[in-house]
Amino acid sequence: MITIPADPYPFAFDPASTALVLIDMQRDFVEPGGFGETLGNDVSLLQSVVPPLKNVLDTARAVGMTVIHTREGHVPDLSDCPPAKLNRGEPSLRIGDPGPKGRILVRGEFGHDIVDELAPLPGELVIDKPGKGSFHATNLQAELTERGISRLVVTGVTTEVCVHTTVREANDRGYECLVLSDCTGSYFPEFQRVGLAMIAAQGAIFGWVAPSDALITALVPQEVAS
Repeated sequence: MITIPADPYPFAFDPASTALVLIDMQRDFVEPGGFGETLGNDVSLLQSVVPPLKNVLDTARAVGMTVIHTREGHVPDLSDCPPAKLNRGEPSLRIGDPGPKGRILVRGEFGHDIVDELAPLPGELVIDKPGKGSFHATNLQAELTERGISRLVVTGVTTEVCVHTTVREANDRGYECLVLSDCTGSYFPEFQRVGLAMIAAQGAIFGWVAPSDALITALVPQEVAS
């Protein structure tokens, strides 16, 4: 077991039974001209997550950790997108509409895919999810069980929506979660701050929070040993 400093207290894990989860690092959310920007959001706040997350991803791959990517999106006929989600609010573009990077949040479109810097390698698990949480209507739990995974290092966007939902789902299923503070992002700085605080509150009610350098520092000796 490796132990790293974290909030509210040190987090212990075995890399062999821990998965790095990258949530929804998709062009439509992160890149200029994507769906997120059409809603009036400052995507630079999400782009700032990419460099530290790339460092974590490279380190996790080097030590042989399980790596899992998720993508939020829907089948082309939108049959898996409930009306409550499709029609909510008054955005300039809705799910399924043509956008600058293809149809918005539709599987197979350019904007639906993961940014180049974090692109999955062959053999890495990619979970396509129709909802905010990574467990809802997916085979994620079965995949984790098959791989003997008991702990998750959670990264991605956005902190208060898909990251939070996934961590809460994982907590209810018995997984211990470490959320990397600089490898998660929100379009709203206040949501980022409060979202991270909520995870670690009351003695790690949903999980632990730490900066990525704490994880990398702990993993590098494992890379040398391997």
